[in-house]
Amino acid sequence: MELKDLPPLRDVIADHGLSAKKSLGQNFLLDLNLTAKIARQVGDLAGHDVLEIGPGPGGLTRGLLIEGARKVLAIEKDARCLPALDQIAAAAPGRLQVIEGDALLVDPLAHLTPPIAVAANLPYNVGTELLVRWLTPAIWPPFWDSLTLMFQKEVAERIVAAPGSKAYGRLAVLAQWRCEARIVLHLPPTAFTPPPKVSSAVVHLRALAAPRFAAEPKVLEAVVARAFNQRRKMLRAALKGLVPDLEDALLVAGIAPTERAEQVSLEQFCALAREVAARR
Repeated sequence: MELKDLPPLRDVIADHGLSAKKSLGQNFLLDLNLTAKIARQVGDLAGHDVLEIGPGPGGLTRGLLIEGARKVLAIEKDARCLPALDQIAAAAPGRLQVIEGDALLVDPLAHLTPPIAVAANLPYNVGTELLVRWLTPAIWPPFWDSLTLMFQKEVAERIVAAPGSKAYGRLAVLAQWRCEARIVLHLPPTAFTPPPKVSSAVVHLRALAAPRFAAEPKVLEAVVARAFNQRRKMLRAALKGLVPDLEDALLVAGIAPTERAEQVSLEQFCALAREVAARR
């Protein structure tokens, strides 16, 4: 059986008794035209290996393989989905590897060959944590060339937000420091089974060869986390105690001590991180 001959996802779900589990943050995409459209947002898949997290019954997995991925590594926590994924693996010999387990514990480079793209309809309960891990590796460039990820619309908007907006925060700074980030697709709740209470969006992030501005990653992460943890406070209060001469550090970085975090640009945060590192 070839990929195009596999049964519709509704039939697969019925055959294997795959009701979506709330505890795993599952919402299944059953429209194969839609999963193919998401797969195409990754870009040219020929010559790429793909890491997929939480494939469920394999709608996006099929799309990635049909669109030409050299190999897909699918990491699935729900053992109920494995027979459905095995069926896809049989239809794409040697191109799909399925690992049952926690995506946070798997080293993709042990199974995939660069260049690597990450594509996932991320489970809502671990999506942000996975994204932050992928954005903050010890070594840059990371193991991946691009991330094409589905989130709740609100989270997607936080990733691409500009300074001065309510959505602007830690995720925007971490993502835009080292990546080109844009929303490429919006999906209504009705696209999923069961329909979630919120709309979703697909974000495409392309890794830059080097960060936009110089900064020590750990220092920048710490500064940004503290600044946005108390985002309503002026920075001289929110960052109090970060360094002894904080107000001077802010001024040297081109930031008024009375500014709030959401008014500070990525370039200014990086300048502040450099000042903090130099004064410690």
